[in-house]
Amino acid sequence: MQPVPSLQNRTRISSQKSVWRKKFNVLILTFILISVQTYGQKKQAEYADLALKIDSILNGQKFNGVILVSADATDVYAKAIGFSDLENKTKMDLNDQFVVGSISKQITAVLVLREYEKTTIGLNDAIESYLPEIHQPWAKEVTIHHLLTHTHGIVALDKPLEFKPGSQFQYSQLGYELLAQILEKVTGKSFEQLSTALFDNYGLKSTFHPNNKNYKHLVKGYEENENGILVFAPNSIENYAAAGSFISNVTDLKKWNEALYSGQLLTKETLTLMKTKYATRIHPVFETVAYGYGLLFKDGEQNIQIGALGYAPGFVSACYYYPQENVNLIILENTANHLTDFKKTFKIHTEIMKLVKKQTNKHSS
Repeated sequence: MQPVPSLQNRTRISSQKSVWRKKFNVLILTFILISVQTYGQKKQAEYADLALKIDSILNGQKFNGVILVSADATDVYAKAIGFSDLENKTKMDLNDQFVVGSISKQITAVLVLREYEKTTIGLNDAIESYLPEIHQPWAKEVTIHHLLTHTHGIVALDKPLEFKPGSQFQYSQLGYELLAQILEKVTGKSFEQLSTALFDNYGLKSTFHPNNKNYKHLVKGYEENENGILVFAPNSIENYAAAGSFISNVTDLKKWNEALYSGQLLTKETLTLMKTKYATRIHPVFETVAYGYGLLFKDGEQNIQIGALGYAPGFVSACYYYPQENVNLIILENTANHLTDFKKTFKIHTEIMKLVKKQTNKHSS
């Protein structure tokens, strides 16, 4: 029979085990940190050529904003260029916040689709079911789906439809405002409360409904006037929040993409619905483009390049995802030039998008 260790010996053995456990945990943590760092360096090396090409596009151009490219969650290009306040020459920072324009629509679409998953909203339900105060015959015809896809034909709440629901595409800010009102009806909460809860739940600490004044780093937006001079745009957040006035930064939009496309925000089946082509849009920048629920893509390119451009007075944005290589591209600019020709306004954004698309296709082939 083995002797029972004394209390003193048992204490010493337990202490030794604790020390070795701590040393082992430190070794594991060190190994993980080294592995992550090495992987990050490898990713940055893979995309070094892309970074040089982006710099080449920016060279000599009038870009004022922030650009972030990430691959597998590793930032392979991150730059803040110019000023957040042109008058005071305040340098731009990577954490600065911007009004993201129509990128807001995918946030609203996700809020609607999360209620669809709870069965509190039906995509084919007529809006009369939710907004009985609209006393128009078309309230019995227009559905949630029509509002999400800009195929409803509503031009004003007191006017007839422009066309039969589902027969045409006509870009509409009002349609997304109606979606916000429907969300308020079915949840009993304000749209600000709903969006704020979503952002809080997924760690989007720099993303805000414009009525939530907790944002601290919103840059000033500027528009080029008829004399070619950039002037402050005071009405940047006067659009419907659900359609185009959310505030965010590049880091949070990267997190948003990662959460959306990895299936954290929606089920796989609902995300597929969101990425399905429902209409063809004649776009001022892309010419012909497919439209899902708040998301744009070239026909058949849902798994190549998907996302949205955004415009608000003084703010020009792009938020895109490249599924083949798990790459995110976020471009936020606070100077809007060439407003008579949006192709020129978004020229830097679309040129960088082409570069990233070519790079991800090359890696996948």
